[in-house]
Amino acid sequence: MTNTPTTLADWLDYIERQHPATIDMGLERVRAVATAMGLAAPAKRTIVVGGTNGKGSTVAFIEAIARAAGWKVGAYTSPHLLRYNERVRIDGQDVDDAALVAAFNAVEAARGAITLTYFEYGTLAALQLFAESGLDLAVLEVGLGGRLDAVNIVDADIAVITTVDIDHAEWLGEDREAIGTEKAGIIRGWKPVILGETDPPSSVLRRAYQLGANAIRGGSDYFYEPIDAQRWRWRDVGLRMELPTPALAGPIQLANAGAAIAALRALDKPVPRAAWAAGIAAARIAGRLQAIERDGVQIRVDVGHNPQAAGQLARALKAEMTAGRTLAVYAALQDKDAVGVVQALHEVVGEWTLAGLEGPRGQSADQLRARLAGTVVGTAALAGSVEQALTQVLAHAERGDRVLVFGSFHTAAAALQWLQDDA
Repeated sequence: MTNTPTTLADWLDYIERQHPATIDMGLERVRAVATAMGLAAPAKRTIVVGGTNGKGSTVAFIEAIARAAGWKVGAYTSPHLLRYNERVRIDGQDVDDAALVAAFNAVEAARGAITLTYFEYGTLAALQLFAESGLDLAVLEVGLGGRLDAVNIVDADIAVITTVDIDHAEWLGEDREAIGTEKAGIIRGWKPVILGETDPPSSVLRRAYQLGANAIRGGSDYFYEPIDAQRWRWRDVGLRMELPTPALAGPIQLANAGAAIAALRALDKPVPRAAWAAGIAAARIAGRLQAIERDGVQIRVDVGHNPQAAGQLARALKAEMTAGRTLAVYAALQDKDAVGVVQALHEVVGEWTLAGLEGPRGQSADQLRARLAGTVVGTAALAGSVEQALTQVLAHAERGDRVLVFGSFHTAAAALQWLQDDA
């Protein structure tokens, strides 16, 4: 390659242009480059986390508990919100630009004529950094699906499947059973798989049984329930714990924390009892009902982008006490089920503003409102961007009101950047 990129920004621009498709499902190319790189196992033990919703939060809980136990932990997640560096953490810190540049150089030197997608470059770079770091545990979040996702070149000790619902139907299938088949591709023979849902698709269970994997199911093999506003309980046949309510907001976080505990329990490495509570209390991740107050108005920023996530948002908002109105800023990618999202939230939200998103999968506010014709949002106010929508909504929001900004990672990123710059 001539004109080798030297900065992280240059590298990100370069890798975005190296494959004709943004998504190219399959493991052959990425596995061939990993072999050429001589990639070793990313850590002494590895947990892979897949599912439709809750992956990032579950990774955060696993990472925080393991670090509280004194382990050296690497975490790979996607997408990022504000900086690419967020995708790769070692010992709780985002890796720096220089480390990522070196890793991208290693990928480029090994790939030859093989084309890689942006995500595949990033996955190989993360695995390279982890393999060099002497980790006790690597926690890897699946990008899309599971069976053909680049992360699946790693034979993990534990697989976690948080939830299975309709999303990315053009790639994964039109129903839960088909999508479950793709998610179940991360399961390995005779190794544990944690199933976070009480009623997972039969395709997931069938795959686990075919492989002889030990399926550990929420609501059957381990249990979690709230005690009061400050405490909740986790239990299985060998352990019973009362734990602090997670700082991460929303009832669904108990399910994510419960799956994280089950995953670590399934490893052959003991966790000190105090680390469970310390890790649950310490876990943080941006853009998951993240709360920011502005002049007495509570702003909530969330990456939720499909009907299942919207339903979880609705339950979380109903559980909170609020004296004022709930005002929503909604911006979605064009391939998402916007009608299903609105239907899940319409009883909670009193006023809607639709915002546009740029990019190849983005859409204008006008296009989004046209798709929502006939719903309660069919006459919603419009804004050219998330930033403009926030300006409009906050201009007439009153003390005690709650503003929900959601619809995609792009939406959350724009909101967090604007709120940070406007602070």
